[in-house]
Amino acid sequence: MKKILGIGNALVDIMTRLEDDLFLETIGLPKGSMQLVDNTLVEKLHTQIESLQKSISAGGSAANTINGLANLGVETGFIGVVGNDNMGDYFANDMIKNGITPHLSKSKNKSGTAIAFVSPDSERTFATFLGAALELTEMHLDENILKNYDIIHIEGYLVQNYDLIKSIMVKAKACGLKISLDLASYNVVEANLEFLKTLVEEYVDIVFANEEEAKAFTGKDPHEALCIISDCCEISIVKIGQKGSLIKRKEHTHIIGVIPAKSIDTTGAGDMYAAGFLYGYLNNMPLEKCGKIGAILAGNVIEVVGSKIENATWNNIKELIKNV
Repeated sequence: MKKILGIGNALVDIMTRLEDDLFLETIGLPKGSMQLVDNTLVEKLHTQIESLQKSISAGGSAANTINGLANLGVETGFIGVVGNDNMGDYFANDMIKNGITPHLSKSKNKSGTAIAFVSPDSERTFATFLGAALELTEMHLDENILKNYDIIHIEGYLVQNYDLIKSIMVKAKACGLKISLDLASYNVVEANLEFLKTLVEEYVDIVFANEEEAKAFTGKDPHEALCIISDCCEISIVKIGQKGSLIKRKEHTHIIGVIPAKSIDTTGAGDMYAAGFLYGYLNNMPLEKCGKIGAILAGNVIEVVGSKIENATWNNIKELIKNV
């Protein structure tokens, strides 16, 4: 089987359940967005959420996708930077425990964390402190590592560092890798639109976007956005929440439904959909099957708090995949 490498912000997610959305208004975070915060603000937020229900897990968009692929038996690796602290150790150990080869560098600065505020309707809003993750540079892109993989999956949050993300794509292409990009967040797309469009047109093979990200990228609704993005790359995927997803390659379009699920927390839904889709793609499955496997993983992760699916559930998922 082909091998896949992830690269992105190595973060520890702190899942925080909200009783209502008034808290988001109080701290000035737009619901459903991802906002970068500095150390001062993140420490303040930690104080404010002290009494709320919380849980932690190793996270970051690309890392979540790689975790899903590893649990399906794919040979995986991940490039990132963590701090030389407890959070950094937690992140590295979680990767090893899940069968991922960690290509991690350690920094003197604090590990990155993402406080995920989960609203009653299961929508998530992120306050992200990048910390050591921000130190990821092209110096961490060892071509000897890249050459060991067939695909690289990149999270769109890295697009805010123009030199880094372009270096990743240039080196990946030089090493013969396919490039998969998750657009990550509508506000990141809006803030970096022209640069992002250039990257997709010149380097990217597979683009994952949700409805809001697709609209930010094209100005169009999902079906039109799908076609516009498809003109720029090999495969475009637009996820449309409870309505499923749309997939297009050349003139072929597939409409994929969802599996029955009780949504508790949508954290990681897009990341796990990407994991399922890429699993099918790595195994040369038809795109419709790739999408259905993506829907299976997404449907299972929204039934738990956080971005990780429990070990016992993976056996059920593998059985469902066999029947696709």
